[in-house]
Amino acid sequence: MPLRKLSGPWLGAAMAVMVLIAVGTYVLTTVAPAAAATTAGCGKAPGLNSGTHTIQSGGKSRSFILRLPDSYNNTYAHRLAFGFHWLGGTASQVASGGSDGAAWAYYGMQSQANNSTIFVAPQGLNNGWGNSNGEDVTFTDDMIRMIDNALCVDTTQRFSVGFSYGGAMSYSLACSRPTVFRAVAAIAAPGAISGCSGGTGPVAYLGIHGINDNIPSGRSLRDRFVRNNGCAAQSPPEPRAGSLTHITTAYSCQAGYPVLWAAFDGGHQQGPVDGCAGCESGARSWVKQEVWNFFAQFGSTVPPTTP
Repeated sequence: MPLRKLSGPWLGAAMAVMVLIAVGTYVLTTVAPAAAATTAGCGKAPGLNSGTHTIQSGGKSRSFILRLPDSYNNTYAHRLAFGFHWLGGTASQVASGGSDGAAWAYYGMQSQANNSTIFVAPQGLNNGWGNSNGEDVTFTDDMIRMIDNALCVDTTQRFSVGFSYGGAMSYSLACSRPTVFRAVAAIAAPGAISGCSGGTGPVAYLGIHGINDNIPSGRSLRDRFVRNNGCAAQSPPEPRAGSLTHITTAYSCQAGYPVLWAAFDGGHQQGPVDGCAGCESGARSWVKQEVWNFFAQFGSTVPPTTP
């Protein structure tokens, strides 16, 4: 069985959405890019620089780490990608890549982005994302507002990824802010523990989960967006125990709202490595390319009509 059902670059300037169908072939649908929806920060000197920033949100002092492209251009509308840490983790670990270094910074997205993207690593209260009374969603709203006013962002190109509790937070944003985020990726998300206010709108969704994860809720989170995105129901294949592989399956969904499910032979991990039992290495993992390809498939486009 191949390690991946999907491979290679997803798109260039003219976007092709790949849909895996039952016989294992692909249908390519071309979607012409539209003009970027830009922010107040476009055309101005940057009002924020790379580094740690603080903001008042919900009466509390909150912080986040910002990373601008080395060649930041105030006339170019950039992607904006959030990376949420896990329980007990920190924004610094996400921004630095931890022990894996730059190759895993922002869950590996920074190394893939080629200066196209502004990255944000928020810091959770008590190193988690309890989202009491929606305070972490409000924090995200406030960060977006600050960044939009200070920097040039494409408002159709906002993304979120996280591991474990951070995956639950990304899922929460997909539920509550479906018109703000173009796509989210949830790695080993342990259920809707950050809440799911709303939860009926479509959002492009990538779920990554180990078949031996002792918190198996990732499938039910995925299934919400299978329904919301108008996807055909199916039982995606998963690798057998001991295979040391992963299988990525694309659902057949409403155009513009793909759902991907990447199941791997492993446990509660953020950087599994094919062919290596129990290995945890973001630098060597297939996850970084999977997440980046999923986000990068979306050109500067306005999502189609809600399914």
